[in-house]
Amino acid sequence: MSIGIGFVGAGWMGATLLRRLCERDDVHIAGLCGRKREKAISVLDELGLAHDLYTDDFDALLTNPNVDAVFICSVNGAHGEQSIKALEAGKHVFCEKPCATKYTDYLKQVELERANPHLITFVDYLLNFDTMETQLKQRIADGELGQITQIQVNYRHPINIDGDKKWKLDAELMGDAIGMGIIHSLSVMVNVMAAQTRPISIFARSQKALVRPFEPDAIWSILVGFDNGATGFCAGNIDTANGYDAHHHIVGTDGAFIFDSLLDRPQKIRLWSNRNTNGRWIYPLDPERCATDGVEPWPADTTTPDSGDVMNHQTHRCVDHFIECIKSGKQSPLSFANSAHIAEIGWAALISAKIQRPVALPLKQDHAAQIL
Repeated sequence: MSIGIGFVGAGWMGATLLRRLCERDDVHIAGLCGRKREKAISVLDELGLAHDLYTDDFDALLTNPNVDAVFICSVNGAHGEQSIKALEAGKHVFCEKPCATKYTDYLKQVELERANPHLITFVDYLLNFDTMETQLKQRIADGELGQITQIQVNYRHPINIDGDKKWKLDAELMGDAIGMGIIHSLSVMVNVMAAQTRPISIFARSQKALVRPFEPDAIWSILVGFDNGATGFCAGNIDTANGYDAHHHIVGTDGAFIFDSLLDRPQKIRLWSNRNTNGRWIYPLDPERCATDGVEPWPADTTTPDSGDVMNHQTHRCVDHFIECIKSGKQSPLSFANSAHIAEIGWAALISAKIQRPVALPLKQDHAAQIL
């Protein structure tokens, strides 16, 4: 079976995901919808695809009988409406983050998925597919660090606003800074903690951009309360940073883990564990130090989230996951409904910053809709 893909968006991320799809032999591109014909045609040429796949009419893409699934990589402000239309048209949906920039659209996405369980949906929280994150999640689940008491995951990254990316300055097109990138760190935090605990409260403060002319607040400090008493913190800033800061610092009763995205490999990762390192700090990406310390190094091909370049992220694993979910008929853990707890952290942070008080999770929908 070859799955027909209707693709929306031929920008930086969209073109990368299209390349990943074209590497597979079980899918085919049935249409490409974009705002800018010249850009879309350039991408089609690069991939050896026919020009007549291009359309600027999203509705025409949905009525194309050859389209089984829709990849939505348009501007953030279009994600909600386009994914809702795609689900209503009976299509599987791969949606770039954020899932929506309007709370009511997010609620509708979840409602439609639950009403149509045969349709596979997926929100691309792609950092969760990084091999460092999957390794870390498993080690926390295995109790290597004991019970986690504190966790920090940053997202400081001056996102690109040059040229055709200038739309990110516009609140209508972009949404908010959390959805633009900071949600990545929050999704990682919840993902690696999932075996031990779940988030139950959010307290957030935000600031206007101080360097570049973003319309929405660009600087965020977010506290996450967990039901086992642990506390999480995210320092988020899309306005300015010296490099890509995805710093992790995790402390448990029996160990700790630090990832510094700004250091050179293999110094990026260090950890200690009473169970596995006799309480000594080790550098698991450095085979020579591991040999000296008498511990097993992590695999040499371990990837780390230390670049804003999507070509360095696990885009192939995200695409593989979505396609395999369609083929198996099994809903993704990152579907609209299954990843609602991640999206709700973002909505709760927006509410908390507005009312200047902590917000309990899960959200009370009527109250959240009034504020948002």
